[in-house]
Amino acid sequence: MAKSKKIVAAVDVGSTKIVVVAGQLNEEGKLEILGIGTAASAGVRRGVVLNIEEVSRQIDLALRQAEEQMGTEVEEVFVNIVGQQLKTYTVKAEKYIDKDHLVTEADVDFLIEKVRGSDLPEGYKIYHVEPQMFQVDQEGECSDPVGMKAEHLEVEFKLLVAPHTYDENLRQGIQRTGITVKSSVIDPLASSGILLTEEEKETGVILLDVGGGTTKLAIFQEGVLRYSTLIPFGGNVLTNDIKEGCAISGMQAEQLKTQYGQAMGDFAPEDRVVTIPSQSGWAPKEISFKNLAYIIQARLEEIIESVNFHIEKSGFGDRIGAGIVLTGGTALLPNFNQLLKYQTGMDVRQGVPRIKTEKNWKGLEDPRFATVLGLLQLGIKESQESSPKKQAKKKAVKAKSSSFNFFRSMKEGMAKQMDIFFNDEQGIEMK
Repeated sequence: MAKSKKIVAAVDVGSTKIVVVAGQLNEEGKLEILGIGTAASAGVRRGVVLNIEEVSRQIDLALRQAEEQMGTEVEEVFVNIVGQQLKTYTVKAEKYIDKDHLVTEADVDFLIEKVRGSDLPEGYKIYHVEPQMFQVDQEGECSDPVGMKAEHLEVEFKLLVAPHTYDENLRQGIQRTGITVKSSVIDPLASSGILLTEEEKETGVILLDVGGGTTKLAIFQEGVLRYSTLIPFGGNVLTNDIKEGCAISGMQAEQLKTQYGQAMGDFAPEDRVVTIPSQSGWAPKEISFKNLAYIIQARLEEIIESVNFHIEKSGFGDRIGAGIVLTGGTALLPNFNQLLKYQTGMDVRQGVPRIKTEKNWKGLEDPRFATVLGLLQLGIKESQESSPKKQAKKKAVKAKSSSFNFFRSMKEGMAKQMDIFFNDEQGIEMK
């Protein structure tokens, strides 16, 4: 595999931090990380940009860090979008096929364009179309109808919609730094490619990303994204609970959480305490490890309650054969896996980015890098597929045969289109 001449960069704008990673593929096909930049997040609440000026300034800081390491400038980036007002609509569309004809890619394209004309709430737009199920001649379901003989084709889609301002405000924030946004990617699809195996997605798996400001849940089954939602709180509420419960500052609470906290009070040592030094004339304060752990556990159990609610709401709770993959910064808390397993009754494993890098960059296995590395991986793939040579090859293959596996291509390629959604099911019948 030839080395990619074009450097690809990804930006993950979260509620607590902003991360930029730039890289390219080397001759062996390994990802060569060229630069990494981080900055504290500002102007963002629960994944949504609320202050363009502030977020632009912080993105610029992270970009400049990465560029200094690279020795060159970033021109365009891939980004992810998260937000609480994101919805999905279940839509069905159908098409009659000429007698004695085979279903073609053009037939499926026709139905995709047909559902893109669906009515939406004011201020919303379609970011992504996810095929769920194909039915040929009103018989059983199939995963790929292209090349099959049929007179009637029906497809069920998920339309992933969100306020257009989610994308526009983030793009404005990035463009003020002098950088172009190449593409926006739905968050679960970005991180799932680097955290989940194809076997897990086929068997049924939940990807649970517990970050600072939000908790994101996505369910994959039979290789398809079936359900996703955003729970509007994460690790930051744990910090606030510690701050209030122990009567200390927010900075001290965050330090306690990350250095001494754990997810289950029963596992915390009985006799260990941490001393908060005296400050501004106040006496030193002792906080027991066990009390700290119980404060954390109480809030995590509330988050897991919401997780269980959405698993039941999805209708896929009894089809999660692989269990839960836990990721995000808060996932690093000791014994969180055990608490989650106990509260959900499902197997749980830690989500670690599965990626081969040319250099030994310290910390890339940290789950907090999963989204940005997933974005980078998708960006490199898109850059390769958009090259003139690759496009010419695609056209040649398409001209030779109509049995091209369109649905599989869509499942791989849709991760490179746009954006994210909040599950709020509504049904629309298209004729």
